[in-house]
Amino acid sequence: MNGEEEFFDAVTEADPRVAGVMRVDTSRSNGIGKVGERPPRENGIQKHRTSLPAPMFTRSDFSVWSILKKCIGLELSKITMPIAFNEPLSFLQRITEYMEHVYLIHRASCQPQALERMQCVAAFAVSAVASQWERTGKPFNPLLGETYELIREDLGFRFISEQVSHHPPISAFYSEGLNQDFLFHGSIYPKLKFWGKSVEAEPRGTITLELLKHNEAYTWTNPTCCVHNVIIGKLWIEQYGTVEILNHRTGDKCVLHFKPCGLFGKELHKVEGHIQDKNKKKLFMIYGKWTECLWGIDPAAYESYKKRERRGDPLSKAQPDDSSQKADGDVLDAVPEAQETVHVIPGSKLLWRVNTRPPNSAQMYNFTSFTVSLNELQSGMEKTLAPTDCRLRPDIRGMENGDMDLASQEKERLEEKQREARRERATQEAEWQTRWFHQGSNPHTGTPDWLYTGGYFERNFSRCPDIY
Repeated sequence: MNGEEEFFDAVTEADPRVAGVMRVDTSRSNGIGKVGERPPRENGIQKHRTSLPAPMFTRSDFSVWSILKKCIGLELSKITMPIAFNEPLSFLQRITEYMEHVYLIHRASCQPQALERMQCVAAFAVSAVASQWERTGKPFNPLLGETYELIREDLGFRFISEQVSHHPPISAFYSEGLNQDFLFHGSIYPKLKFWGKSVEAEPRGTITLELLKHNEAYTWTNPTCCVHNVIIGKLWIEQYGTVEILNHRTGDKCVLHFKPCGLFGKELHKVEGHIQDKNKKKLFMIYGKWTECLWGIDPAAYESYKKRERRGDPLSKAQPDDSSQKADGDVLDAVPEAQETVHVIPGSKLLWRVNTRPPNSAQMYNFTSFTVSLNELQSGMEKTLAPTDCRLRPDIRGMENGDMDLASQEKERLEEKQREARRERATQEAEWQTRWFHQGSNPHTGTPDWLYTGGYFERNFSRCPDIY
């Protein structure tokens, strides 16, 4: 019993897309590079690695069934999984994948009309789960007190997260635009259950996006994520459930239905929904796939098209949206065959499209280009990072470098160190003190939440715990 591992932690992340270089105020200090060397830069833009140090380790020699057969119907919070089922990232780094499509937030901030802003926010919420497609590796469960920071001047944001609770495991995060255009924050604690053939992650925790220039706040909760064929066959993932995004200033709401696969896989990956005003009048229709693209159209045009479709009238249907390419083109065993790609209704507006993953993605745990860079430890960075940062975890670093034996040994050592620290606190009747977040109420929903205390980027790490 280690209490630290959760099988197939699920969280919303996004597939790669970079919307050009943001103009940011580089005169303000971001803390990285004050000490040590600057990472390599080209034309003033920091370069990031494009591949992992070692290819993915094969999982074919391991039987997950031998571990899970006693766990049907139980919550998977205290089950130790062999490291071969992991991917070389912490769950905190996986949360950071929300930010891959941050250009949608910047775009929302620039829109003068509330309806256009909600369209961008809806696209961001969908894009945030896109990187889960074919990502069947389990991220490392963060140690209590573990942190992760990411500063991307080219994308115009900085991000900090902390593992604030052990039972239940809760990860809190906070991000801000470098141009002071947004705040993005929340806490994630998915409830995981094993159902014999699948592992389901029910989302818990509120996600909040604040557009500062418009004095607007949006809140939502992610869809349920399910990993199929955990015992035998090819693993595959679906998202399902209703996501409601509320604009607390205007009362506008976006309702998105992530469709379950259904018979013959007809609904696989589909997302359908609408934006409505506070009187529930539909203002805009949204459709697409969370693995590919999202489109929107005026409700009258949408209904007219659907009516003609139901009557069987000849339709000048647009061609399937074949331009949104999939990762590696692999046909998955025992996976519902992906139906024809999204049919675009004439007059529709493209809200978001996923980018192709790198050509070597299958050998890199199906990571996106953005994800590949998350655990990179650039020259001099260890001198400015918090000592609790994920990049400094020796088990994740060992796995990334292909040394599975070292990774497994270090994982066991870190877990035992954490247990010993917990026993020591119990002896002294001392409570764990979080460093960068505190418990409070969400200012917009009033529900319990973890709020950023502030001060991380001033880089006073003297009170950070020794967890590695």
